[in-house]
Amino acid sequence: MNQLKAWYAKLEAREQRVVAAGGVAVALLVLFGGILWPLESAVSTAVKTQEARREDLAWMRINAPEIQSSAGAVRAPSGEPPVVVVDRIGREAGLGSSLRGTQPSATGVRVQLEAAPFDTLIAWMANLDEQYGLAIESITVDRAAKPGVVNANVSFAQTKR
Repeated sequence: MNQLKAWYAKLEAREQRVVAAGGVAVALLVLFGGILWPLESAVSTAVKTQEARREDLAWMRINAPEIQSSAGAVRAPSGEPPVVVVDRIGREAGLGSSLRGTQPSATGVRVQLEAAPFDTLIAWMANLDEQYGLAIESITVDRAAKPGVVNANVSFAQTKR
């Protein structure tokens, strides 16, 4: 620090003013660019997130009765074993040529699919969960050679509804 003071003292008055002004400019840049601007951005993001959460909560409170009344709208099991339901709904969804194996497991059903269209696979799994109470217990998905097509192993478990 003493060397810096000695160097500054050796400068002419005009050079000292330029160095001082430059130091103030750098300090202001650090203050605004490194502290205040990121802090303002973080606060702004937090305020927007809080507003969105309040809006979501208000929507949930308004729609809670409707959601609770439709909670029992899940289709009752048809009496078919889950392995039959999975196979039948898979074929109806257009996955018949992709189904390579459907076996019962201790907790539900295991299914192997090859070259299944990804969007169709997702819709099929959602349908099984929403309409038949067969939730995904585990899943492994690998992409196939063709874009939008996957190979998958899915284990479904019967949920209690």
